[in-house]
Amino acid sequence: MASPKPPHPEEARSAVPKDAPRHSSYRTPPRLPVLLAGRLPFFYGWIVLGVLCCAGFARQGPAVSTLSVFVTPLISDFGWSRTALSGAVSLGGILAAIVSPLIGPFLDRAGSRLLLSYAVLTTGAALLLLSLSNSLVMFYVLFCFARMNWASPFELGIYGAVNNWFVARRRFATSVATLAQMAGLVTMPLIAQFAMLQSSWRAGWLAIGLLTLAVGFLPTALLLVRRPEDIGLAPDGGCDAPVVSQIISAPAIAGPAEGDFSRAQAVRVPTFWLLLSYTVLVYPIQAGISLHMAPHLNEHGIAPAIVATIVSTYSLMSAAASLACGFLPRRLPIRYPMAATGVFLTASPLLMTAIATPGEAYLAAALFGFGVGGILTLLPIAWADYFGRAHFGAIRGVALSAQVVAQAAGPLISGAFRDRTGDYQLSLALFAALGGLSVVAALAASRPKPL
Repeated sequence: MASPKPPHPEEARSAVPKDAPRHSSYRTPPRLPVLLAGRLPFFYGWIVLGVLCCAGFARQGPAVSTLSVFVTPLISDFGWSRTALSGAVSLGGILAAIVSPLIGPFLDRAGSRLLLSYAVLTTGAALLLLSLSNSLVMFYVLFCFARMNWASPFELGIYGAVNNWFVARRRFATSVATLAQMAGLVTMPLIAQFAMLQSSWRAGWLAIGLLTLAVGFLPTALLLVRRPEDIGLAPDGGCDAPVVSQIISAPAIAGPAEGDFSRAQAVRVPTFWLLLSYTVLVYPIQAGISLHMAPHLNEHGIAPAIVATIVSTYSLMSAAASLACGFLPRRLPIRYPMAATGVFLTASPLLMTAIATPGEAYLAAALFGFGVGGILTLLPIAWADYFGRAHFGAIRGVALSAQVVAQAAGPLISGAFRDRTGDYQLSLALFAALGGLSVVAALAASRPKPL
């Protein structure tokens, strides 16, 4: 089927009712997207997806993997414990849990542009100021704020926009947006490490703060639009552009229509609570192992240079999983790949408890990376497919509170058990048990019936 002709700029503006009150869900779109949408030979949603990739890349400054390269120099300079550093990740998550239910409805009304512009700007500033840290209190104030942005405004803003602009192509678009975040997850620690080798850990924070602002702010502020209807388009419009058609086959877009639930309706169906349970089970594994993987491997006698490549393997496999999720047939119920992800997150910590060679470490890291890439990509798709895009922010905001608390628990579990027992064996065994339970929750989370 041929793509609908993009609207003339004035027609796009006329899609917003003239009598719509300023406080309504309608927002006058920025002029630049309106001008571009009327002149581009392809769907403006691909521009939006590119912008979201920039924001997702910029998001990774306060990621756990980025913080991990600062752990040793900070402990060396200040004598802080691993538990203390893990606590900063956890406290940032708790703050995100508090604000997420408030941010979600705002996202549904106003869209992602203001939310992500704020997140990029303030995160970049916080990372720059971290270079001036001279006490644990100052470190906590700045890093917790940046981590709160990472866990809530970025998460809701990126996937809220993806789900507004794409329905039939949602799995592909979500995988691309997540893949860009994986690229940031690989790049940010390397940039920080390079800067630290040239100078000190303070230069590391400066480098990733500047990179965050340079990559993320202007595209987000200038080009994002709340949803395609605001400029006279429809979701997935123009998806049959030649390049895209070659990438995604027709069967990939067939599937059941997405749900249409309000937040009040969603919390009344069992699927909501099963997805929430799955989230709470898998995210302690993701955060708890990510931060402490390198120290655990060092304690098993693996050389630091090899450990760095093992951690890179984890990141690369996360990216591979994100990409693979984009090519899953839409007819395939999403609970099955979610269950497979739970299997990977069960096997990986079990293997890590008995690592004796670098080869075993590579295998465990690869399985872990594939599981993490799966949950990062599949969960936002599941929430949107099951409950719809109209109230995605409000529904996901509630679920995100549980998610970030679960993420906050993971590093604390790893750090506290390590400080108490002298190794990571107990925390890894607990994570394996949580992974097994997540498989059960995923299989039970079938598509809800309309109320």
